[in-house]
Amino acid sequence: MAEMMASAAASVMGSVIGKLATMLGGSYQLTGKVQRGIRSLKDELSTMDAVLQDLAEKDDDQIDGQSKDWRNKVRELSLDIEDCIDRFMLNHSHGGSNPSFMHKTVRKVKICLQDRGLAEEIQELKSLAIELSERAKRYDIHQCLGAFPPSRHQQVRLDPRAPALFQEARDLVGIDGPRREIIELLKAEEDKRHKVVSIYGTAGQGKTTLAMEVYRKITGPFDCRAFVSVSQTPNIKKLLRDILSQISKNMFEQSQSWETEQLIRTIREYLMDMRYFILIDDIWSVSAWELVRSALPLNDNGSRIITTTRSKAVAKSCSTGIAEQMYEAKPLSDDDSHRLFFNRLFCSSEDCPHDLREVSSEILRKCGGLPLAIISIAGLLANRSRTPEAWGNTLKSISAAVDKDSPIDKMKRILLLSYFDLPLHLKSCLSYLSVFPEDYLIDCRQLILLWVAEAQIPGQNRETMEQLGRSYLNDLVNRSLVQPVKVGADGETVKSCRVHDVILEFIVSKAVEDNFVTIWNHNGFSENYSSSKIRRLSIQEDISGPAEEMVKTIKQAAHIRSINTFGSNSVLPKHASKFLSNQVLRVLNIKGYFEECYLLGHVKSFSQLKYLRIENFSSGFTLPEDIDKLQHLETLDVLRTTLKKLPASIIQLQRLVRLCVSSGVQLPDGIRNLQALEELYMISLDFQSVKFVQGLGDLTNLRILGVSWRHSTDEGHREACISSLSKLFMSVGELRVGDIPDATPPFMASCVRNPPPLRRLSLSETGRLRVVPHQISSLLNLTRLYIAVIRGEVSEEEINILASLPILISLTVRLSDDKGDSGVFHPRHAIKSQGFQSLVKFTFRCWSEVALEFEQGAMPKLQRLKLHMPARCQFKYGDGGLVLGLQNLACLKHVALSIHCEAATANQVKAFDDDIRGAAGAHPNRPILQVERIVQHLMRGAADQR
Repeated sequence: MAEMMASAAASVMGSVIGKLATMLGGSYQLTGKVQRGIRSLKDELSTMDAVLQDLAEKDDDQIDGQSKDWRNKVRELSLDIEDCIDRFMLNHSHGGSNPSFMHKTVRKVKICLQDRGLAEEIQELKSLAIELSERAKRYDIHQCLGAFPPSRHQQVRLDPRAPALFQEARDLVGIDGPRREIIELLKAEEDKRHKVVSIYGTAGQGKTTLAMEVYRKITGPFDCRAFVSVSQTPNIKKLLRDILSQISKNMFEQSQSWETEQLIRTIREYLMDMRYFILIDDIWSVSAWELVRSALPLNDNGSRIITTTRSKAVAKSCSTGIAEQMYEAKPLSDDDSHRLFFNRLFCSSEDCPHDLREVSSEILRKCGGLPLAIISIAGLLANRSRTPEAWGNTLKSISAAVDKDSPIDKMKRILLLSYFDLPLHLKSCLSYLSVFPEDYLIDCRQLILLWVAEAQIPGQNRETMEQLGRSYLNDLVNRSLVQPVKVGADGETVKSCRVHDVILEFIVSKAVEDNFVTIWNHNGFSENYSSSKIRRLSIQEDISGPAEEMVKTIKQAAHIRSINTFGSNSVLPKHASKFLSNQVLRVLNIKGYFEECYLLGHVKSFSQLKYLRIENFSSGFTLPEDIDKLQHLETLDVLRTTLKKLPASIIQLQRLVRLCVSSGVQLPDGIRNLQALEELYMISLDFQSVKFVQGLGDLTNLRILGVSWRHSTDEGHREACISSLSKLFMSVGELRVGDIPDATPPFMASCVRNPPPLRRLSLSETGRLRVVPHQISSLLNLTRLYIAVIRGEVSEEEINILASLPILISLTVRLSDDKGDSGVFHPRHAIKSQGFQSLVKFTFRCWSEVALEFEQGAMPKLQRLKLHMPARCQFKYGDGGLVLGLQNLACLKHVALSIHCEAATANQVKAFDDDIRGAAGAHPNRPILQVERIVQHLMRGAADQR
């Protein structure tokens, strides 16, 4: 396990040595004493780095206590040196505005004094480095290092698009029998008794997967459904709001300020007369179950509950009534274990080379039928050479790890082998996942930006670093250490992900031990926290009351590099600025309810800040006027705030790459100064001046732009909007236009003559277009399109315009008329075999009568079909009126239907439901079907999934 800590130290050391070299070779005017100190320090660190690199190749059992202690001290020294360097570089950099002569004079005096302090600090750090170096020699630390098995360096990189990356539910191994058993326990629609089935078993057993498959498979007429995860450190208030968000969005929007008791009372009252189906995953304690159960009434309406837990005692507490039952998750059989293992590594067991079969059987015997262990080892072997020798070495490692441990320890030790196999850069990125709470849905783009901001990705070119970060994430997914949750239409871009709780437990325990992160939850600070220097602070619970311990700790927070909060906190922003004087902070990612951004009250202290993201819906929220002091800022995300205006000084942020604001925010006129901007959204042009709009067109580096433009009564403003959008339309890669004041977009005229590089386009999301613009057929590079048309019918010619796009993989069409009711595709209008040759995902939104027909060979690559329609359209066109020719979609895998039940009888809704189920059931691919019933006037949603 120590190799993770050694790798973290080695990673930091490499960064420090690079920065010291920059100081020596850069334009900094260093005194001779400082230069000599830095050069000597660099030489000492380079010697220690070689030892750290070797330590990073060692398992815990291969490193003695003295070596571990030496490694930890080197790590802390490296971080202190890096803090010193960053402060020096900050003091020698220039501010955002042109300084006056007086400012320059004062600055020179300050730098002179600071350089004296730097020389003393460098000397002190050098002395510590020499002491550690002498200690390494004294204790012969290098003698504990031996050669690592060569198989580690014989890695075969998996293709990110490998089939094992995103396994379909129907391909799950060993799920059919257990799923049938649990469904039988829950079924009998005529039985109106309240039923609970609790699934229990050891970590990595596949309990959640099994429960989710039952949840999808049961398709009874429930009034509402919900799936929530409790986790080891439950936030009951958040959990109850998660349930509320799935059963009543109207009440959920009102519940932000409700306390736990009010949430329980509201949910109970709402569910009292309903037939509900709730899945409660990962319950760790009886007390947590009792709190959740108090919100779920025993109403004998045929309601069903599934729970999962690692504890048999907790399962028993969930199963105390007549109709409650327990189900023990069982290990996979030998046959199923082989199928899962070989499906992950090869296309099937038949494709496994004969010389690997015997060692494969031995490896699987060690895994004990635990799916997570099998998947983890398969991910490890996928990056090893496919030889009996390499796999034999893995078997020896597994045997050494598991033969002496208990079952749970065995699972963790098996996972450790996968961590041990990671190269240095991936270990560092994986450690960073410790900042996220258990069961947290991680936005992959945000994760990569955080990696870049905290120098977890090597390099100097930001764009290249982001691309490298994406490849790192793909590698972690390929190794089954990160679970993809949402994947893009291209089938390879992971948009959101999670970390399995067993894996996260291990990552967190090592990250805390390594002082990589300090975690605050309902128990206070993370266990094993002993260092007085906090490097990363992750606040995973709401802080209420005085929070004396938190405030006391922040007083000693001068070394914090990132702060991430995941609750609705107000205490931290309110008090932190009194104690934070931090010149090394890179990331500030906070969520709370506070009228002023107190954390930025002394913004000059955060001049190293690269990533600033705030979620805050308090009405009086503002940003400080001197935000221009954040000269290293690359990301400013205040999209989820009530901010009304950005400070004028923001135009001085010369390194700002992405700016995300809500559409009602007014921006300063000098936007053209921000030439580094590559992403800008969502900007309402109606709130901006003519000068701003003109300057917008000069942002030649923009790659992503989101705007809305509803009114232009002033002719000068209108012309400026058309001019700037016309320029940007021909250069950006992604454009989102929320509103357009005309029936057709006037800024698209020039694309007919010269096809732009545009890859993603979202047009008129609120539906103000009168026609499908013919210019769209010129967008030859378009891969994703969302278009909303405010007209009763789309002609065959307009459909052909969309069908002609050669590489379009995702299409969303929304139809509506002036009254808000929807129009139609022409009745029985056929989607022909010509066109849509690359389309993978098709979404059609319509709230009135509709009939679609897919001819033989239509949309030959379509995998996902999503329809949003009213129940009454089934009866406008008679039998089969919803979709004809569904069986002609040869590659179809998923069908999602949202039925809007307004103005429809119960029989109509049922017939509509039966129609789509029948069509999906008759399809040769047996696509996964998801049906959601929406009753708008009741504010209810019932999701039936199969």
